[in-house]
Amino acid sequence: MDFGVLSTAGIARKAFLPAIEATDHEVTAVASRDGDRARAFADDHGIDESYEGYDDLIADANIDAVYIPLPNGLHGQWTKRAADADLDVLCEKPLTVDAGEAREVVEHCEDRDVTLMEGFMYLYHPRTERAIELARDELEDVRSVTAAFKFPLFDRPDDVRLSPDLDGGSLMDVGCYPVSLVRQILGEPERAYAHADDSRGAGVDTELAGILEYDDGSSARVASGFDTQKVQRYRVEAANGWLEVRDAFDAPTDEPLELEYRIDGRHAVETFDAIDQYRLEIEEFASSVENDRPPRTDGEEAIANMRVIDALAKSAERGRPVDV
Repeated sequence: MDFGVLSTAGIARKAFLPAIEATDHEVTAVASRDGDRARAFADDHGIDESYEGYDDLIADANIDAVYIPLPNGLHGQWTKRAADADLDVLCEKPLTVDAGEAREVVEHCEDRDVTLMEGFMYLYHPRTERAIELARDELEDVRSVTAAFKFPLFDRPDDVRLSPDLDGGSLMDVGCYPVSLVRQILGEPERAYAHADDSRGAGVDTELAGILEYDDGSSARVASGFDTQKVQRYRVEAANGWLEVRDAFDAPTDEPLELEYRIDGRHAVETFDAIDQYRLEIEEFASSVENDRPPRTDGEEAIANMRVIDALAKSAERGRPVDV
């Protein structure tokens, strides 16, 4: 499969391209709003074609699919334009700015019969799959999940993640991961309550803490932020035990990872060999296209995740719990 990349964003250079090199697929075109930047990126990474402007790549490049690592506020429109050109789409999370736009984009792609996948790479890591399996099959009566993803975003006032016009903020950028993880374990919550702070006066949340409530009495706590040192972990508590994961979402590709749990009095630490979860994500996408089946992180999954994100954002704005 030949990919075009819409943007020279850091995640494309640091994560997507190295992952592609480990597969049978290839990036053959890249586009940027700045033609010189696109050409330099293509030269640095051995990419055949470069384009000034995303429309030109979509219209002219001889590709099968696009990877979209643009700022959040641009995901929806460029996913739809790619679909109009009969291109399958692997779009970075979050797919859109809210659940309403997500539904619109998903229906647009369905109408044009193209594969759409949201890039939650952590869900394809064997450790995540094992944690979800343990929570589903061995933990009894899960009562709470706590999940957080924070990292320092200091001395970068012009970072797109701090732009309200591009739908930045910690909830959208990294809070979407804890929300996703909680939903894999507990399902869809009924209510959300959140508190947010904008420590930079940027117009977006730089810290958010939320509670998700379920009608059976279980709950989850999620947190995201740009104002502390890096933390990414989750813990699941149940009547007969617990499980805990560190380096949970943006996992290193060059070292083994651990999953610790105590279930029915049995304590264990399982170790997983180093693996590139972006490569696994790409292979899932390509397999979905080849076999004409929805990927695990398909459009419906994206809509469901955005509903919870919307509720947390609305609660933080209103200062009270809201229904999901």
